[in-house]
Amino acid sequence: MLLAIDIGNSNISVGLFSKEKKLHFLASIDTDSRKTADQISIDLMNIFSLYGFDLKDVSGAIFSSVVPPINFMMEKALTRLLGKPPMIVGPGVKTGLNIRMEIHNQLGADLVADAVAALEKYPAPIIVIDMGTATTISYISAKHAYEGGLMFPGVRLSLDALSDHAAQLSDISLQYPKNLIGKNTEDCMRNGIVYGTAGMLDGIIDRIRETIPEEAPTIVATGNNAPVIVRYCRNKVIYDKYLLMEGLWAIYHKNR
Repeated sequence: MLLAIDIGNSNISVGLFSKEKKLHFLASIDTDSRKTADQISIDLMNIFSLYGFDLKDVSGAIFSSVVPPINFMMEKALTRLLGKPPMIVGPGVKTGLNIRMEIHNQLGADLVADAVAALEKYPAPIIVIDMGTATTISYISAKHAYEGGLMFPGVRLSLDALSDHAAQLSDISLQYPKNLIGKNTEDCMRNGIVYGTAGMLDGIIDRIRETIPEEAPTIVATGNNAPVIVRYCRNKVIYDKYLLMEGLWAIYHKNR
């Protein structure tokens, strides 16, 4: 089995794949760059115990990360648990992508994994939206080239900014709005973020379409906040919960 891990700014996603690419579980723990290799090892052991699997059955591991300070400890923990080092998404790892960014190694490993999976699953050109701590939009051309993208504050980050910098606004959860027009402060905040983000995504998608008028891009969204937002987009957006994990699986097997 393959252990696939994505280290994000807020959460670490842990997935376990069978040889047939069946995802047995997808767990999540807080990202904490202060944790030692021992603490990370305990977290992973507890996850396997929770879901009823044995680390001895894991034949390999791969991880992507946008939090460099935790990489060494994660690598050390996985090497200790599995008896061999994990594969790390980064320079020197085959992805099959033609990355047309000015500086290739500035492209986040999570976005690379998203793009690899998207190209395997959907017709190009593709617009990939990843909604985590930051919301990112990637554009992959019909020639399977990663052309670039856009980045802006994520949904949760925007909500936190409102409550942190406005004295009379409290913390609220991200939920599906009941109506467009809010009738209390919490609903007004929530509706503004949800409909505002959906409208912003629609606007960017439409602008990308204008640059490729002869093509019809596939639009795919992933990330923890995507299910709430894409429901309110006017463009057709496919929600793919496991896109990043499947990208890690694909990258691992491209390098075997």
